[in-house]
Amino acid sequence: FSLRSEAQRTKAYASPLRSLRPCWTAFLSILRGIILLPSKWGQSNFHRGTTGFPQTHLAGDHVMAVDQQGLLARLVRELVRLPGIGQKTAQRLAFHVLKAEREDALRLAEAIRAVKDGLSFCRQCRNIAEGELCEYCLDPKRDQTRILVVEEPSTTYAIERAGAYRGLYHVLLGALSPLDGVGPSDIRAEELVDRVKLGGIEEVILATSPTIEGEATAIYLTNQLKPLGARVSRIAYGIPVGMDIEYADEVTLLKSIEGRRDL
Repeated sequence: FSLRSEAQRTKAYASPLRSLRPCWTAFLSILRGIILLPSKWGQSNFHRGTTGFPQTHLAGDHVMAVDQQGLLARLVRELVRLPGIGQKTAQRLAFHVLKAEREDALRLAEAIRAVKDGLSFCRQCRNIAEGELCEYCLDPKRDQTRILVVEEPSTTYAIERAGAYRGLYHVLLGALSPLDGVGPSDIRAEELVDRVKLGGIEEVILATSPTIEGEATAIYLTNQLKPLGARVSRIAYGIPVGMDIEYADEVTLLKSIEGRRDL
């Protein structure tokens, strides 16, 4: 062992790494340029007054910053209260209304006002109606011996689009949820029971959602309706059409097997 041989060996190991130093330096310079490019490009476009994305983004933020207590901010706050609308989406909608023609904006406002003033709940089934009774309760061609129970009025539109049901409806406007303080009186289950007591109803189809609240509601309504003599059934649920069975979860497979039918 000698210091000279060890130094030569170390120099031999280090020479390949030393040859890569210019490459690393060039790579870091390119990477630094890529990182700094967006900010430089945005600043140059902003100072030149171009119509690129950075200017639009800054302009929108600037307007919202100035208008925190103004009319535009008020519209954004109201839009955020809608289901599925976040802050960014509300801002885009607010700017769309601002840029739209006055007639288009007023037509939208009039449609919202007309819905609140002209629509109510059906006296018989609690579906959406323009008068005392909804279109389904007024239709004499529908099957008057069957009632399909749903949680929300939007479900009736989905079922009607399928075209597989031509009976009557009953809308609960909710589901039982003891943890949230929603009891039988809140969903007005007694109104459904009273409809069945009047006679003429042969079957009640429960189409509540396959959730804990929906299942609890279905069980409660079954216990209330069974003694009245009407047939109480539950819609089937399981594997969706077109889905491979291997991708279904355990609960879906269990419900599918339990709800099997003869061929």
